[in-house]
Amino acid sequence: MKQSPERLWTQSFIILTLCNLLLFTGLQMTLSTLPAYAEGTLHASSVQVSLVTSLFALSAIASRLFSAKALERGGRNLLIFLGLAIILVAVIGYYWAGSILVFLLLRMLFGIGFGMTSTAFPTMASDIIPIRRMGEGMGYFGLSTSVAMSVGPLIGLSLLQGPGFVSLLLSTSVALALIFPLGYRLSTKLPAHHKEPAAAKLPEAKGGAFRRLLIPSLLNFLLSISYGGLLGFLALYGVEVHLEHIAYFFMFNVIAIVIVRPLSGKIFDRYGPAALLLPGSLFIICGLLLLSFATTTFALLPAALCYGLGFGSMQPALQTWMIQSVEPRQRGMANGMFFNSLDLGVAVGSMILGSIALYTSYADMYRYSALAPALLLLIYGAILLVKRYSGRTSAAIDSRAAAGRK
Repeated sequence: MKQSPERLWTQSFIILTLCNLLLFTGLQMTLSTLPAYAEGTLHASSVQVSLVTSLFALSAIASRLFSAKALERGGRNLLIFLGLAIILVAVIGYYWAGSILVFLLLRMLFGIGFGMTSTAFPTMASDIIPIRRMGEGMGYFGLSTSVAMSVGPLIGLSLLQGPGFVSLLLSTSVALALIFPLGYRLSTKLPAHHKEPAAAKLPEAKGGAFRRLLIPSLLNFLLSISYGGLLGFLALYGVEVHLEHIAYFFMFNVIAIVIVRPLSGKIFDRYGPAALLLPGSLFIICGLLLLSFATTTFALLPAALCYGLGFGSMQPALQTWMIQSVEPRQRGMANGMFFNSLDLGVAVGSMILGSIALYTSYADMYRYSALAPALLLLIYGAILLVKRYSGRTSAAIDSRAAAGRK
């Protein structure tokens, strides 16, 4: 199937984006609800509640270590369908988990399957998006992830608090099962391994690519710490401050993301990551601080909008930055490191913030979580200043050298 070199909204791209939306919706429907279920039904302690999120994330990280290798060898379809099957087994198994130990083991199984599938989809997307529209294309593709991150928890919490846990598991299973026919249709349209033109390749070795990915991975890790606090403890924070409609935070959040995503990709293509990471960090800090003082549903609106504007613009900027830093054949590694740093941030954030909440309160916990995006802002700001100073110094040296030759 031949595609115009500048065409973005191909049939393959639309199907792939829909698959990613369903995958992350299924994830978020459980990720935001299972901690509360573990505490209320399985009588898990605060530490065990944090493990519900962190063990999933760590398992996904371990799974991606071999998933990136498989992608380089053209094993996309195997990763997608095997990963989906493992996820479905875990989701169905939650129903029979009668102890917190079995529940945590199933969370690890879910993480293994998710790590496989979530690495394949964005790598396929980066292969079919035109190079000159990479920021815009990944912004739209990433919109499916961000929408799921907001809609999924809203649906999940509504199901858990309404019809109950069985309805939650059934709805999650249906969302994930729909990916199978879509994935099969996608596999018939795309080759097992897409190849970019030779001119698009970078000359440096794999070790150089890994080093180029370290800084954006660190920034993505810091960005994800606060999100771990939202996923793991927002429902419990609502109980603490007597907010019955705490799930509305995710609804307002997705509104902001839908607004900012189409613009952020074009801004990245034109101005680079700095134009999004610097203001985005400030929006997230404001959102977390406003959330920590929210005691009414109306007060959730500005908190969610600020957080959504920040997170919705920064996450695709970091992912596109990483994809553009490596050769096309190494995009599996770039996407793997992107999601690993995200999951590691969620895991570490869940554990650290959960410990803080144990000795203070969930409101204080969200205030402390604002330190992570503040540190991101300081680190990236320092990097920009060093680059700017180095550039001026190099220009001055070149100017003096040229004057000396005259």
